[in-house]
Amino acid sequence: MIAIPSVYGRPSSQSPFLYSLRGRTVLSSFCPAFRWSGQPQLCNVNLLLPRRTRRLRVRALTESKEAEVTANGVDGTQYIPQPFSVNIPVGDRHILVETGHIGRQASGSVTVTDGETIVYTSVCLADIPSDPSDFFPLSVNYQERFSAAGRTSGGFFKREGRAKDHEVLICRLIDRPLRPTMPKGFYHETQILSWVLSYDGLHPPDCLAVTAAGIAVALSEVPNSKAIAGVRVGLVDNKFIVNPTTKEMEKSELDLVLAGTDSAILMIEGYCDFLPEEKLLQAVEVGQDAVRAICHEVEALVKKYGKPKMLEAIKLPPPELYRHVEEIAGDELGKLLQIRSKIARRKALSTLEEKVLAILTEEGYVNKDELSVAAETIPDLYEDDEEDDVVVVDGEVDEGDVHITPVSRKPLPLLFSEVDVKLVFKEVTSKFLRRRLVERGKRSDGRTPSEIRPINSRCGLLPRAHGSALFTRGETQSLAVVTLGDRQMAQRIDNLVDVDELKRFYLQYSFPPSCVGEVGRMGAPSRREIGHGMLAERALEPILPSEEDFPYTVRVESTITESNGSSSMASVCGGCLALQDAGVPVKCSVAGIAMGMVLDTKEFGGDGSPLILSDITGSEDASGDMDFKVAGNGNGITAFQMDIKVGGITLPIMKEALLQAKDGRKHVLDEMLKCSPPPSMKLSKYAPLIHIMKVKPEKVNIIIGSGGKKVKSIIEETGVEAIDTQDDGIVKITAKDLSSLEKSKAIIANLTMVPTIGDIYRNCEIKSIAPYGVFVEIAPGREGLCHISELSYDWLAKAEDAFKVGDRMDVKLIEINEKGQLRLSRRALLPDPNPEKPSGKQRTSGPTKENVSSQTSPDKATTKKIGGTAKSTLIEDGIQQPQEKGAPLKVTNPSKRNTSAQVGLVPEEKVLKRLVSSATDSPSLNKDKQKKSNSKAVSSVAGKDGTDLVKGEANIG
Repeated sequence: MIAIPSVYGRPSSQSPFLYSLRGRTVLSSFCPAFRWSGQPQLCNVNLLLPRRTRRLRVRALTESKEAEVTANGVDGTQYIPQPFSVNIPVGDRHILVETGHIGRQASGSVTVTDGETIVYTSVCLADIPSDPSDFFPLSVNYQERFSAAGRTSGGFFKREGRAKDHEVLICRLIDRPLRPTMPKGFYHETQILSWVLSYDGLHPPDCLAVTAAGIAVALSEVPNSKAIAGVRVGLVDNKFIVNPTTKEMEKSELDLVLAGTDSAILMIEGYCDFLPEEKLLQAVEVGQDAVRAICHEVEALVKKYGKPKMLEAIKLPPPELYRHVEEIAGDELGKLLQIRSKIARRKALSTLEEKVLAILTEEGYVNKDELSVAAETIPDLYEDDEEDDVVVVDGEVDEGDVHITPVSRKPLPLLFSEVDVKLVFKEVTSKFLRRRLVERGKRSDGRTPSEIRPINSRCGLLPRAHGSALFTRGETQSLAVVTLGDRQMAQRIDNLVDVDELKRFYLQYSFPPSCVGEVGRMGAPSRREIGHGMLAERALEPILPSEEDFPYTVRVESTITESNGSSSMASVCGGCLALQDAGVPVKCSVAGIAMGMVLDTKEFGGDGSPLILSDITGSEDASGDMDFKVAGNGNGITAFQMDIKVGGITLPIMKEALLQAKDGRKHVLDEMLKCSPPPSMKLSKYAPLIHIMKVKPEKVNIIIGSGGKKVKSIIEETGVEAIDTQDDGIVKITAKDLSSLEKSKAIIANLTMVPTIGDIYRNCEIKSIAPYGVFVEIAPGREGLCHISELSYDWLAKAEDAFKVGDRMDVKLIEINEKGQLRLSRRALLPDPNPEKPSGKQRTSGPTKENVSSQTSPDKATTKKIGGTAKSTLIEDGIQQPQEKGAPLKVTNPSKRNTSAQVGLVPEEKVLKRLVSSATDSPSLNKDKQKKSNSKAVSSVAGKDGTDLVKGEANIG
């Protein structure tokens, strides 16, 4: 029962009842157990609280606190914190920190501005603590509002929904450095919410969100140990830049995110292109200096405006419980920790834990010291009614009417809560494991601190997959599968800036409960799975070939089939082998390794220097002080990630861990070379075929067609899987077999070819007939006009008299006008019926005056009267006829011709040979050097733009 003095005088049924919970004033209704008698009374507070909240410690509210309660709003007034702001230097600029403007009812809230990027972060605590557990109840949610960049979501639902992968990664960046600063025994659920309210596309919001969360927690009531901050470090032109802009990051060789306190590093994560360890340490030192400067400013800010910390809410297990657990389980723990098999060791520890729980929570524990002490006596009092008949026995004391008999006293058993026993048992187990590492230099599986577990790997175990590998290291195993595809298989990302961003390489990591021999829920990927997958993805990305060299979209799936530590680094090793097995021309091999540490070795008789562990297991990760994952090859690092579970580490410790990790990576790479069977190093027969063509950008619309009809018809006709076109003229054809690929390639080449005057096309189909000629399809989708005068040497009144739709003929390209329309001739390929006719009168390959005037095609002739004389101008052909008899023929470029040029009348029987030019090519004269042969062979060469240019005789259709 807890005493609660009355602070309002005599209460009534309407009187309020005040009490304080965890430093917070609570207003309740009148306590029915409270009765007024003129003096402060006591009541049982348990009657006022729900059953779940009776464990709370309730503090008395004294008379001196009443004024403070009124000021904080109990009487109906609203407490409004005063707004303030401060500029904090970061790198070569300042960030603006503001609080008291937004979110004033939260325990702590700030807005942090860098340029025009604004991040708002709030921190709130639950009023009622959660059940004690071995982890701090912290949840982090980060969201990028599309309105921050002046746009909306590209999906069907315009409201922001489930967190995207990159938002989950930023949530982890915020959570990981904050968690080590939280004290043990604080069980009030804490929630951190962070929103990007404005984004300028220049200043990234991720590191800003880490710093904002650290400042908000420092200003709140959460009893964290120290303020934290986060920065990004880039390397541009061999110069380190703190918080570089997005433009600077495009040129950076390093992407390092670092968070910590003013004295130590708590978290680092980054990616680089085989950067040496020395450069990485220099970058960490630059980042730590920037974090230290920010933390000093934040601590000064907290002293002025921070709220009192809820230190009284920290609840730790009884100190004597640690000693009792060691007495009960100490000897057996030392033996169980030597079991090498993870499952057997886990089951044995679980049985021991149940035994300890039964003793300390049900039977009651009796201290060994109390059992060894001699039995004490306690007085056994009774009254003697018949004094005269009493005989005093030896050993008894006669005290008149009362006799005192010695009775042995039994020690009272001690009982503890189940939660406290479980927490203490876990800590004691970790303590014994750490002691064994330091004292004996041996780990649970018998390895030395720098020794790597046995490695075994296989490739090609899945015959239908494009590439597969099974990588096993000790009791950790990863099944990596590679799938190759076209651009449609790329992962689309909807972010604040790039609406259509595509990833041509991505790795997806899954951690099913069966990999640790447990039963669990299967659903969407957890935050841990997303984080581990991204780490392995960024570790493999630098070894991939460029899209020009390897035009495939690459997907890697890493399924953890066994897990006993460092499964993300096993995904790196397995993924590298699977890529090689799929025939991806990787630049080199990479491997990953996880490092651990026991920091305080003096506690167990060590010399005080940290003990670095290579290739840590799950128990060493849980009981150790560091988890440092490093991926790369023997020359440099591609990805790294470090989490600290203590107050932080310094640069010398990190340097030692990096050098030991380098030796470990070299060993793993040597073991990967022993893979049996080895990677196939060639494309699987089940992998799709991709052919890249380069066409002129203006030809892309011809391939697509109206509403995509043309490209769909090509896919249906040839049986290819997909045809992907880009605005720059790149065309990618994806097919399952070579025959369909060649068919679609030929069709697209014919659609986008650049015709050359003089090309001959065989066996072409007549698609339509007009009074002035026929339209012939020389290639799929490409038609040209064969004028009636070019159909035959004989005079034809109508084209349909000699030809019909569907007939086939050989034609020769004789002209390309400004609009790209083709002019064909069948007559040019026919033998001359009058070979002995004088060569002075050459027949033209174009229409005569009468034919031109009868056409409704673009080849029209207009007449003008200049100076009373009729003049004829051939507009379309760009040919000026001689004005006087015997004058030389003048040919002009159609693209520069003068439509008002004066020309003379041409006699009907006079024929001129026309010289034509393409609208895109310079005028050229075809000298008719084709071989006279009935062969229909295709003669083609590749043009400079990558297309197939048909020259000579082409067999189309």
